[in-house]
Parts: sequence; C-alpha cells; structure tokens
Amino acid sequence: MMLVVSHLSKHFGAKRAVDDISFSIAPGEIVGFLGPNGAGKSTTMNMLTGYISSTDGKICINGIDLLQSPKEAKKHIGYLPEIPPLYLDMTVEEYLSFVYELKKVTLPKRKHLNEILALTSLTNVRGRLLRNLSKGYRQRAGLAQALIGDPDVLILDEPTIGLDPTQIIEFRNIIVGLNKTVIFSTHILSEVSAICSRILIINQGKIIAEKDCSTMGKEDFQYTVQFSSAASRSMEVLQKIEGIKDIHVISETASCSELSLNCTRDIRPEMFRALAAADIPILLLKDTVHSLEEIFLETVSGAQKEVTA
Repeated sequence: MMLVVSHLSKHFGAKRAVDDISFSIAPGEIVGFLGPNGAGKSTTMNMLTGYISSTDGKICINGIDLLQSPKEAKKHIGYLPEIPPLYLDMTVEEYLSFVYELKKVTLPKRKHLNEILALTSLTNVRGRLLRNLSKGYRQRAGLAQALIGDPDVLILDEPTIGLDPTQIIEFRNIIVGLNKTVIFSTHILSEVSAICSRILIINQGKIIAEKDCSTMGKEDFQYTVQFSSAASRSMEVLQKIEGIKDIHVISETASCSELSLNCTRDIRPEMFRALAAADIPILLLKDTVHSLEEIFLETVSGAQKEVTA
C-alpha cells in the first residue's frame, strides 16, 4: 500500500478531533475524504502531511514511517492546502523555481519545471505575477508546487473550492491524468462521483463508512416500472418472483400502472419473461440508485443518532 494509516488520533485537550482511525490507499488510487464541518477532515490531512503531529497512531508513506523518518517520508508527499501557499509578488516561474530549491529537488530543474507547467496548463502564464492571475490559475499554481519533486502521494484539501464549473472540470481532469495516489477532502460531492474509486466518510473524529464508488447505492436493486395493465394484475405476476422485497404503487389508471420495486437481486430477466407470458407489456423501466448526497446524509445522520441514543 502507498499510504497506510493505523489507529491515528489527535487530541486538543479533552477534545478528540480524530479518534482512532485506520485506512489504507493503494498505488494510483483516488480516494475522497468526506465529512461535515468539524468532523476532523483537515486535522487528519494536516497529520498526513506532517504539518501537525498525532497524539497516537502511525502513518506510513510508501513504507516509510512519517514520525520516525519525516524528511524521507515527506519526499513522497505533495500537498495542496485549501488556501494555496503562494507568494503573489512572484511570477509563476519564479515561484515554482523557489519551491524547487526549497524542496531540494535533484531532478533536472528546467526539464522538470517545464513538464509541470505543461501538465497544469500554466506554460502560457509562466511569466505573469501570481497576484494578477485568476482564482483558477492560482489554484493550478498551487497544484504545480505540490507536484514538484514528482511525489508518489498527493494530499489535496478542498482543492476546487471557489472555482467556477469550467475550472472545476479542468482541475479535475488534471488530477485524473496524473496517475498518482490521491486523497482529497471536498464538500463538492459531484467531484467524488466523477473521479474517485472509493470514499471515506468521517464524522466526530471517526471513520463511519468506507464505500466503493463503483457499487455505491446499489446494495439493493430498486426499479421503477410502468406497465400496460392495472396495478393489481401486474402485482399478481410480480409477487411470484423470488427476490422482490417490497412493491409500491406510484400511480394507476384503468390501462396503465407504475410501480416501485425493492429487490434483493437483479430480477429483470425473470420479470421480463413472466410479464411477457402474462401478456403485460413493460412501457418503462428505470434503475433507481441512491445519489451520493443521499448516502452521505443517511450515513452521517445515522451515526449521529447512534451517538445520541
């Protein structure tokens, strides 16, 4: 694993900002780190970068213990905080050259910086002062500094906050094209669905859920089906199919009905055959999947109810 977090905690006096969390991220994986305000996201990100120390636990970057060998571990980390650490009186090129020297990078300087400028689409503004750039270009400059030294792991804290939709898409495409291990926190849930393979949800300092984005929302099979028949006739056929947990009538007329089906498995092939045999045409079939917003809210509210119960 490229990033391994084991029993990580951070206490500020009596407050447990992060409480015994563990997770790992594989090479090349992009993971979204979600949670409501005050959940412990930024504190966790700051510990992953070595910016603040942990109270307990262990962080390994590419097999290197961050606490025991911080300088060596940090060579493998690129970090973009919520507010990019820019020197606005520098040009883009001067700034990246400064960061290159600060990080004591040994890669060929001109070639390395030119590659990063091209990758982040900053080549055309390399000579402009950072203070004169738009929010989107400043954010790209922040990402460019994180890429200096060719780190294996990118840690991005709210990387697209304040960007317009076009800038968000451009920034997102850059991240996907990097082919690096990425963990990023965000409040923009559509981003997570677009680029992440997995999400971690933190609340009140604890990891309360870990979900695979490819299967998220599909734990149950839910369908909306419209039939050319009365609801009672359609339900009579459907009730004989194993795997349907619940059937609800959404709407009904004398010749048409729309039903909601909640199933434990994919019943579509069997449903098609049964309805065809009963001479009941299907007019519409929709696969109903919970959105990430619904899953996030249900997970967080469920965890809060458990705490207060």
